[in-house]
Order: sequence, then C-alpha cells, then structure tokens
Amino acid sequence: MQFSRQLSGAFCLVIVLSTGLCLGQAQKGSEVKIGFAIENIRGERWQTDLDEFQRRAQELGASVMTRDARGDDDVQLRQVEELLEDSIDVLVFLPHDTAKASLIVEAAHAKNIPVISYDRLASAPVDLYVGFDLFAVGMLQAASLIEKAPKGNYLLLGGSRLDGNSRIVRAGQMKVLQPLIERRVIRVVADIWVPEWSGTQAYLLVSEKLGHLDVPLTAIVAANDSIAGGAIQALEDSKLAGQVLVSGQDADLAAVERLFAGTQVMTVYKPVAKEARTAAEAAVKLARHENVQGILVANGDRTTKAVLLAPIAVTAQNAKDTVFKDGFQKPEIVKQGLPKEKWAELEK
Repeated sequence: MQFSRQLSGAFCLVIVLSTGLCLGQAQKGSEVKIGFAIENIRGERWQTDLDEFQRRAQELGASVMTRDARGDDDVQLRQVEELLEDSIDVLVFLPHDTAKASLIVEAAHAKNIPVISYDRLASAPVDLYVGFDLFAVGMLQAASLIEKAPKGNYLLLGGSRLDGNSRIVRAGQMKVLQPLIERRVIRVVADIWVPEWSGTQAYLLVSEKLGHLDVPLTAIVAANDSIAGGAIQALEDSKLAGQVLVSGQDADLAAVERLFAGTQVMTVYKPVAKEARTAAEAAVKLARHENVQGILVANGDRTTKAVLLAPIAVTAQNAKDTVFKDGFQKPEIVKQGLPKEKWAELEK
C-alpha cells in the first residue's frame, strides 16, 4: 500500500529484528498461560478480538485468562496484579489511558513477565506492540475526503486524548491535509477531541459547533465509526447528512450501512481477526523464549518493537471485495438497516 510505504519515513524506523526478550517462564513443550487484560469489552469489535485470540492460543497449546476492566485504569491494574499472582507466562493488555499503563508494565516486569501492548501502544517499555498501522489509517481517511473535496471547510474530530492512538491517527491525517492547509485551499474550522471515543459526545460537540458555524461545512475527518455516527446524527438534525463528507474507522455494521445510505464516505477496515491471531502467536513465542520479528516504532523518548498490520479503506464501491468477502460484515444484515431503494447497491 502506498500510504504504508510512506509511513516508513514518517512514523517508524523500519528495522527488521529477530531478537526476543527472554523474560517468560514457560519452556518449549509446556502449556503457556497467557493473561489477556482488556480495558473494556464493550463495543462491536472487542469480543471478536478476544474470541479469535483465545481460539488461536488454544490451537498453539496455550490457555488464556481474561479480564475486563470496564474502562477503569485502577481496576485494570488490580486485575493485572491478580493475573500475575496466578503465574501467567506472558501478559497481553489493551490499555485505557496509555500514559497510566506504565504501572501495569512495571508490575509485570517486576515478576520477569514479558508484556504485549495490544491495539494501543502503551507509553511504557513494553516488549512488543501488536496493532495496525494507525498513521496509514489517518492518511487513508484524509485522502478519501480530499479526493472528493480537495478544497473547503474541514472539521477535525479526533478520538480520546487519553489514547495515544488518537494522536497517531491525527498525525497521519495531517500528513495529507497540511499541504492543502498551507496552500489555503482547505480551512480547518474546528479541531475537536472526543472523550472516550464517545458517539454521544461527538453528537453533542458537533451539534454545538454547527450552531455557531458561519461558513458551509465541507467535511468531517472523524477518527472512528462511533464518532462518525454521532457527527452524522448532528448533521441529520441540521438537514446536512449526505451533504457533508464524513470519514470513519473500524467498519462497524452501522458505518457500513451509512456507506450505502450515502451519509458516510468511507471507513477503515482493520482485519481484527488477523490482529488477534498475530498477538496470540507472538505471546506464545515470547513465553517460550522464541524470537518475534518486528519493526521499531517511536514511543515517546524510546522505541518499541512492533508488528504492524495494514489497514484497508472501505467504500460502498469496494465493500463486496473487502468486508463482505472476509465475512466481517454480511450484506443480508446490512440490507436490514437500509431502505428497500438502497438494496440494489448491495447487489452490484
């Protein structure tokens, strides 16, 4: 992918590594015990991640102990401490506040347990990060919008400030948008960060901004589908849905429906099953003192070894060859959320 290749110089130092930290206690041939601590299982995708992770781990002869912190950093720390007391061989965790995650990493390393940061890169010396190329995600979002509207008034709608992923996605967006901003063909009318990636908060924030906007809005660079959904609801209230271009991420069912309804331009499909299986394989390798190949990515004042997967831009035109082909979403289910006059679009 062109954007992924550009990422090499813009976000990470691509150095293939073959060394692994030999911190785990499991020996080759013995059952590996994996602790998987997720910050909050709610949301359309996270149960899929967990199911696929457990399935692949079991295929590799590992057992998985899971914890759901329901969005509470203190609870997640206590749950991780419980997992460590249960003698896990490796910890995989999805952090809530990526800055506070250092306490979790310190607790695991104090017991010589390797740590994998899953989907979000913790601001801490984790042993491995497994996730998607989020810089490329941001580039895909911005590029899809400027392809349809290379000039106009843009609203930036980012994710949670507590999530380091939000900043990476924004950096990718700005890689594409900044030259046009400097040429004054695109004007940023608002730069909004949405607490907890909340669709409700996105609705309230965009509604407020629309009430005070004195120029026509061209596009909303929404960081994910939940935020996009809230923004589009606000646009509908102002009778602007379908007139303002909106991006997204995650290929949620509602977002794919909006692609065919014409209220959302694109979403980004991240094959999460592949991500989860990759993380499970890496976890078993780290626990057994085996090498995990990866690249080095910037992580504050340090670098972190990472396995990055490529995201895919999805539109109504290529959904059949992406999310439908992979079975991530099903046309017959999407059809249920659309008026009958839109069904023909799904059958093309």
